[in-house]
Amino acid sequence: MDHRSREAALARVAASTPENPLDVLVIGAGVVGSAAAFDAAGRGLDTALVEARDIAEGTSSRSSKLIHGGLRYLQMLDFKLVAEALRERDLLLTRLAPHLVRPLPFIFPFERQLVERAFIGSGVSLYDLLASGSSALRSSRRGASALRSLRSRAVPFHRHLGSKGLAERFPGLDQEKFHGGLEYYDAQVDDARLVLTLARSAHSLGAAVAPRTEVIGYLRQDPQEPERITGAVLRDHLTGRQIQAHARETILAAGVWTGAAQELIRGSAPEQLQDAQDSGRQGLTVLASKGIHVTVPKHAIAAQERVGIITQTEKSVLFIIPLEEVWAIGTTDTAWREAVESPAATAADIDYVLEHANAVLGSTLTREDIIGTWAGLRPLLQPVRGDTEAPTKVSREHTVMELAPGLTGVAGGKLTTYRVMAQDVVDFAVNGSFKDRASLTEVMPLLGAVGYGEWTARAEEIAAAHGWDRGRVERLLHRYGSLTGEVLDLIADDDSLGRALEYAPSCLRAEIVYACTHEGALHVDDLLTRRTRLIHEVPDRGAAAAEEVAGLAAGVLGWDEERRRAEISAYRDFIHAQKQAEQLASDAEAAALIAAHPPVPQTADGGPLAAPHTPEASERRT
Repeated sequence: MDHRSREAALARVAASTPENPLDVLVIGAGVVGSAAAFDAAGRGLDTALVEARDIAEGTSSRSSKLIHGGLRYLQMLDFKLVAEALRERDLLLTRLAPHLVRPLPFIFPFERQLVERAFIGSGVSLYDLLASGSSALRSSRRGASALRSLRSRAVPFHRHLGSKGLAERFPGLDQEKFHGGLEYYDAQVDDARLVLTLARSAHSLGAAVAPRTEVIGYLRQDPQEPERITGAVLRDHLTGRQIQAHARETILAAGVWTGAAQELIRGSAPEQLQDAQDSGRQGLTVLASKGIHVTVPKHAIAAQERVGIITQTEKSVLFIIPLEEVWAIGTTDTAWREAVESPAATAADIDYVLEHANAVLGSTLTREDIIGTWAGLRPLLQPVRGDTEAPTKVSREHTVMELAPGLTGVAGGKLTTYRVMAQDVVDFAVNGSFKDRASLTEVMPLLGAVGYGEWTARAEEIAAAHGWDRGRVERLLHRYGSLTGEVLDLIADDDSLGRALEYAPSCLRAEIVYACTHEGALHVDDLLTRRTRLIHEVPDRGAAAAEEVAGLAAGVLGWDEERRRAEISAYRDFIHAQKQAEQLASDAEAAALIAAHPPVPQTADGGPLAAPHTPEASERRT
């Protein structure tokens, strides 16, 4: 999936007609939209996925990066929701994406031994019981015994720690404040790579995938049903051209952009329909809540091995999470009233996170320890009005609704249950047209999953062949799974790609080229922020590495020197603006500063600058 496949996708979409439409057009390549495209393509439907920005550029790359059942829902007695999330967690760990999703132990430290051990312990025991129930259900479907299912759990049972065990397991905690704790398991994922893999998996099944392609209106070309949406008008941000995408069914998975996307429904309606729509159906109402995280160096917090911390705060939950190169600490939960395109961490956000982290740690973290930050917006779904005339399916966490005939919207939910949301919205959208096409995503692994075990067995061999340590190979395997061979093929053709980036030694040069040739990266920001996580992992947030990264990308994407410099300048200006925003007091000031410094070069009309793809550059593609 590269720039040429994007161009082919747009050509295929442009070739759709009212007489020969796409089966499904999905708008929004976050986790739900990408999963919906994968689901629809897996049913054999002619599918297209479009995204106004980069794949996963919004909320889906700015989460806590956890796949979890949701302990807090147990406090609400929502056992069904927790069981569903745990089932999805275990599916990802064992079948769907074991290369991307990994078990992660968390410690819940106790200040009051007896009270907390009894209360938290009973809750986590129920959590493990619900997980065992979902495991037993899967095993029974395969004819396995309940005992065998318990032995093959995706994660271990919880265990209690005394004061000594806690000090050995996580010496960085305040040992005078905490007296033992409880260790239980959930899982973590690089959220951007999960979404990217979903989009690539959809593409591998025949879906047309086109990032940097915005919906600017909807089509209504059915004379028998003038209210019916029959597709969308798209603008290619890289060329400025407009394309009509005709589709039998259109799915809107826009997250915090849902409100703006719904405005286009009325705007593109014939005048005689607009008054009726104003007084008729109600749409999906989504509010944005901001959550931020900061990253600090691994040496700043002492821990025995890869293990996280979870505690409750007065407003949210505090996580201290080990990532590959850093610790991530968050999160906040504050209302966001600014433009959804430019969330940012403010001084107050950072102070809040540091204050609560320092309340549990034995040493003190300061602003000087911070490597990076990210801010994401949770799409908080408001209750659907009871007087709506629209067909609707509501769950505890997400809602699927007919926004207009031919246009289905989905909103709410969380990262862990993305697959259920995707299945629900595709089921809902195509029920009238393709009732016999069942979802296969419960049993269909994502790209890189099949054969992953064989590649992990070869880790020592790969390390020896390339002069790498075991950690380097494990990092590659956790990013690419059985597709690691494609990265190694690039190195076999050009051994200079086997070297690490000079200013970001955790990342190989081959990974940058691979992101351009196989993962649809079009800008330096795509490479440093989502294909890799250097923006959060190195002290200068990738500013120094941008020079080498842009040079590698230029050779693949056909950039001239002017374009290469523009990419570097835009990214560095964005990083500078981000750091300035972190010193500001208000969301409004921070958002305005971020909006004024987009991370990719812009044309005169505010769109991303196109790449002059040359035949010579395309020869680098494998």
